[in-house]
This record gives sequence, structure tokens and C-alpha cells, in this order.
Amino acid sequence: MSGHLLPGTTLRQRTADAVADERLRSNVARAVDRFAGHRLTGLAELDDADELRRAARAAKQQVLADLPALLERFADRVLDLGGHVCWAPTAADARRYVVQVVEAAGATRVAKSKSMATEEIDLNPALAAAGAEVVETDLGEWIIQLAGETPSHIIAPALHKDRHQIKDLFVDTVAAPPSLDTEPTELVRFARERLREVFLAAEVGITGANIAVADTGSIVLVTNEGNGRLVTALPRVHVVVLGMERLAADWRQADLLLALLARSATGQRLSSYTSVVTGPRGQGEVDGPDELHVVVLDNGRSDLLAGEHHEMLGCIRCGACLNVCPVYRQTGGHAYGWVYPGPMGAVLTPLLAADQPEAAEVAGASTLCGACMDACPVQIPLQDLLLSLRRAKAADAGGAERAAWRAWSAAWSDPRRYAATTRAATWGRWAADLAGHLPVGRDWATGRTMPRPAGERFRDRWRAGL
Repeated sequence: MSGHLLPGTTLRQRTADAVADERLRSNVARAVDRFAGHRLTGLAELDDADELRRAARAAKQQVLADLPALLERFADRVLDLGGHVCWAPTAADARRYVVQVVEAAGATRVAKSKSMATEEIDLNPALAAAGAEVVETDLGEWIIQLAGETPSHIIAPALHKDRHQIKDLFVDTVAAPPSLDTEPTELVRFARERLREVFLAAEVGITGANIAVADTGSIVLVTNEGNGRLVTALPRVHVVVLGMERLAADWRQADLLLALLARSATGQRLSSYTSVVTGPRGQGEVDGPDELHVVVLDNGRSDLLAGEHHEMLGCIRCGACLNVCPVYRQTGGHAYGWVYPGPMGAVLTPLLAADQPEAAEVAGASTLCGACMDACPVQIPLQDLLLSLRRAKAADAGGAERAAWRAWSAAWSDPRRYAATTRAATWGRWAADLAGHLPVGRDWATGRTMPRPAGERFRDRWRAGL
């Protein structure tokens, strides 16, 4: 696992801070509402979106069932094309290899395209410690890099900031003129001018991968900015950090996933730039890297593949579940405490960061309303996985909570005891207040209004004919 997980705060503290920030909540809600609306419009263009989702789910399940063989096939194709492959069992292994590649290239400047996998392994601090200047070239990633933050959303990292905050950030960190207009086109123009220098100077480019095609050894990159193509075409060395599950067996499967990926994320038929990288620069080609290195990242995925939560590895990182989640829209991504926010993060964090005690609580950041599964393009049963993780956490916790639930179950499993307890509940409104101060109820009651029983039961009113 990465060593930079979950700051020394609780989920409750982080969510309380986020909910208290009205500007953040407004920015997040406005962005996710826009994405969610565009998704519905984009899917409506398809003849049968649900049939396509079922096909995509089946394709991802087939990939996971055949994953070892597909990984070997993919690696063989990359090697045949003249590329290099690193098998990285842990985040530390992946960081070590990438640092070695950068040092071997004599590189001091690295340009990165947006990659959640590199966030997962804390790659940027490792490269900086090795003496390399690392610049995020995706606009949203560059913004949060300047702010010293982590992504708040997996496809729109800086959606929690508005244009006025971004303008102020540019003035404070990269010497933008105070007169810089807050119109988005002007902010983008300024960023483009600053980042163009990075593309031209970088000796190494680093990307993630949306899809890796086993049959051809190709890397598919989905972006809405041209930075992905510049990062892969201009530097002498291209490094890809690939989560081992992000494979398609062939181009038929890749096409199926691409048909849903952009529509689910932003409502587009295809992203503005859907790029394919197949090997390093070939003879007679005028651009592309001299070297291509693919780091195949495990980092807990093998254990996940072998367990009951393996369906989570089918996630295609579209962000649709975040955009419909009533919890995420109130808190943004930082409240989840690690790289992956929203419902998909509430599942992945306890699984991939299982060695961190704080990780298990993130599974509680859900209302279990099911909106996430309804939006998921590969129909991952997110609410079922969350329930399973909560059961596991409760089993590990033991003690007072388990005893309380057993007592409640015993009391209400018998009609006479049920009648007696509900009658007792009407005797005083003080009981609700007391429950909020008991060890079992205290955590639940914090931030909530404890329910107060009515002074008269329904069954009594029924008998009285009221």
C-alpha cells in the first residue's frame, strides 16, 4: 500500500468540515448536477443503453476471469513492440521502478497526464525526492497541484473550486497578473501558455491508462484536453502506470467500453481526445518516445480478485456514481480521505488500504440508496459491496455494538416483548436523549437529531378507533 493514506482525522470530522463549507458544497453540487444531466442525455442517444451496460458488465467479468492470461498476452505484445514491462506487486515497487527510469534518462523535468493510479502510489513526492520537477498538465490536476491538494473527483479533480478561487490561486502561486480575467477562456489561455513550456522541456512523460488492449499491446487514453497527446508524443521516454485490471481482451471489448465511458462521465459520445499508444516510436515515425515503459500495478488487486469483492475491479473510472451520490454532493471528494472518493471510493479504500485502520470506516459514507448502481455503466452492485464491508467491520469491532443489536433482535423477535418495549418507549421523551449519550448511541447521535417516540402507540390508537 501507499504510505500516505488517510490523514489523522476521522471520517466524521472530515465530513463535518466539508458540510460546513457552503461554497464547496455549492461548487460540487453544480458540477455533479451538470455531469449527471449530460449522462442521461448521452445515454438516451443509444438504442438500448441497458443492453449495452449488460454487455459491458459481461465483458469486464470475462476479463477478470481471464486476467492472468490477458496480462501475459498484453505484456508479450508490449515487449514485441520494443517496450519494457515492470510487474509491480506494491506501490513501493512501482515508485522505485519509475524513479529508476527517470534517473536512467538523466531527466530533471517530468510532465504528467491525469492518472489516479499515480495518485494511488504517491508517485509525485517520490520523483521530487529524486530531484525531478514534476508538473501535472491536466488543467484540473495542475490546479490542485498548485493548491497542494489531492483530486476531489476522479474525472474533474478541481470541481470543488470556482473560477474566482482558481484565478486567486494562479495569482498567488504562478505569478499570474492580478488583472487576469476570471472568464474560463482567459484562465485556460493563461494555463495553456504556462504548460506549453513544460511539454517542450520535459524529458519524461507519465500517464495512466483508461484501457489496455491485450491483443495489440495498445494503451488507450481518454482525455478532454490535448495534454495527453503532448505528454506521450514529445518527451523521449513515456511511462505508463497501469492498474492491472484495466484490460480489454481485444478491440471489440475496448470499443464497447469506450461507447459507455465518456457518456457515463460527461455525456459525450467520445471524449475530445481518445488516443491510442502502441509501442515506442517506430522507424520512419516523426513523433513518439524512444522508450516506452509500462508499469503493471497490483497493489492489493490480486487479493481483491480472489475475494468476494472482486466485482469492484470491473470499475472503468467514469465517475458516474459520484455524480448521483447524495453523500458526495454534500462533501466533495476530500472527505473520503484517500485517492478514490464517492461510492466507488467507499468500496475501494477499505479494500486497497486494508492495512490502514482508518480505511474501514469509509464504507459508512453511503446512504445505500442504490443510485450508484443504477448509474454504473458496468452494473457493479456497489450497495451490496458496501453492506458486505460494513458487516465485516461490525464483526471485527465486536463488543458493545454487537451486544446491542443482539439485544434489540431478541426483544423484537417476540410479540410480547415487542409490545412491552414499544410501551416503555412512550413513557418519557427523556429516553431518546439518554440513548444519545450511551456508548452505543453516542457516535450515531453526533450530528443527528435523535428520533423521539410519540406519546401514544399506533396499536393503541387503532384499538381506540382513532
